[in-house]
Amino acid sequence: MALPFGMQPQIILLKEGTDTSQGKAQLISNIGACMAVADVVRTTLGPRGMDKLIHSERGGVTISNDGATIMKTLDIVHPAAKVLVDISLSQDAEVGDGTTTVVLLAAEFLREARAFVEEGVHPRLIMRAYREAAELATARVRELSVDIAEGRDEAERRRLLERCAQTSLNSKLVSGERDFFARMVVDAVSALDPALLDLRLLGVKKVQGGALRDSFLVDGVAFKKTFSYAGFEMQPKSYEQPKILLLNLELELKSEKENAEVRLEDPSQYQSIVDAEWNIIYDKLAKCVASGAQIVLSRLAIGDLATQYFADRDVFCAGRVSDEDLRRVAEATGAAVQTTVNGLEEPAAAARALGACARFEERQVGAERYNLFTGCPRARTATIVLRGGSEQFLDEADRSLHDAVMIVRRAMKSPRVVAGGGAVDMEVSRALREHARAIPGKAQLFINAFARALEVIPRQLAANSGFDATDVLNQLRQRHAARDGAGARVGIDVSTGGVCDTFAAFVWEPSLVKLNAIASATEAACLVLSVDETIRNPRSEAPDAAAAAAGGRGMPGGMRGRGRGRGRR
Repeated sequence: MALPFGMQPQIILLKEGTDTSQGKAQLISNIGACMAVADVVRTTLGPRGMDKLIHSERGGVTISNDGATIMKTLDIVHPAAKVLVDISLSQDAEVGDGTTTVVLLAAEFLREARAFVEEGVHPRLIMRAYREAAELATARVRELSVDIAEGRDEAERRRLLERCAQTSLNSKLVSGERDFFARMVVDAVSALDPALLDLRLLGVKKVQGGALRDSFLVDGVAFKKTFSYAGFEMQPKSYEQPKILLLNLELELKSEKENAEVRLEDPSQYQSIVDAEWNIIYDKLAKCVASGAQIVLSRLAIGDLATQYFADRDVFCAGRVSDEDLRRVAEATGAAVQTTVNGLEEPAAAARALGACARFEERQVGAERYNLFTGCPRARTATIVLRGGSEQFLDEADRSLHDAVMIVRRAMKSPRVVAGGGAVDMEVSRALREHARAIPGKAQLFINAFARALEVIPRQLAANSGFDATDVLNQLRQRHAARDGAGARVGIDVSTGGVCDTFAAFVWEPSLVKLNAIASATEAACLVLSVDETIRNPRSEAPDAAAAAAGGRGMPGGMRGRGRGRGRR
């Protein structure tokens, strides 16, 4: 049958039930979803930022103002908004701080672009201008950065590192004790090998009870006492210059596996089988003692028989030690984890297998007992023992110290810093506005929009501190427009609501934080702008993902807190 003139045959490309959303409306919807996500973490920025309480469907409670933690804990199902989750986690992994900053910048870039998209501007033109502006911005940040290590002695460099740690901790839950923890963080990072600064050798242990000031730093490895059997209390709890044996095998009598079968022709043979099992375990224990080890640690269980055997011979033992703690002990003491005890009685084999430390002791910390290995010769390592009243408080203190540790580590590797408090953002914004005046065409408008978006950081800092953001921004614009040497370092004084030289006030942040934030936020904004169609096939995805393409249910932008409504299955 011939089709009427002008009609085209219908071509079906996608499966039945496939939903597609495309065009300008879909792009604006994606931008709205990203802005809704940024509104959640907006009020957490800065030293006066508020905390978020997130309640999970299993009853767990997370209280935090860390951007990466909030983004990771929220169950964001909108596919475009997940881009902001990715860049916040990327920022956290790369530099450890600035996670809220990168989310706010990306959302503000999209907010400025939305007006142009609604007027019919092609997104590719905006993306090209944004990438050019990002290159100019990062170049200006590098010009403003100052090397804090050049020409300074060790004591002065240490004081400057403490300033960087204090700036990071100033916006955290532990800000009241930032001086105390800044010194502890610098001590902990300085204890690591300066060539590697391997964070795997820096442990953090949390013990409920006591005050924050009761926290302390162990120059070595510390971990909680493991499960113990009868006879453990008879073992010595401290050694000087002990030899350490690390195992990855069980030292206990085990029942036979399922379906195990032993055929006996004479009932008297049963006793020989039992005796053989005991002889095997006693042989293993005798070889451990013969190696000369005074401390035996195992990733697997050490039973009651072995515990009593070691106690009778003044040997300390601990079974079911976690992989992380056993690895740190191995790297710090030089011990090699053994999967068999055969041959350990030989001096040459024992010398290769055993590790050593200056001192071992078991110490009471609150309601817990901790095993401490100090004076480790092989690798430099440290452990921070945190004290606090509640589990939620300790978790947030742990996240706060992680950010400070990452900042100090980055400052030691790349000791260039810029003025904080929104100073560098306002100076970069001013430089971009001046550059835009010399550009013809629409790109001038887009670069100006990029410059306006950078002002979201000082504006939000002022708003979160309870001050009039418009007045503060006008003061900042006036000081930065002067273009004198000190004007480029003027930022917000969150104590008075005015402006001050934040560099002179030691409000610093590593330049790498700002460089990575601008680059990541620009790429995220360009990625969202480049999407003009969303295709959803309900047969190949979960029901919650189906809701995501339609904007999600519950919270704006397709975002739900876990435990509110339906969670992800």
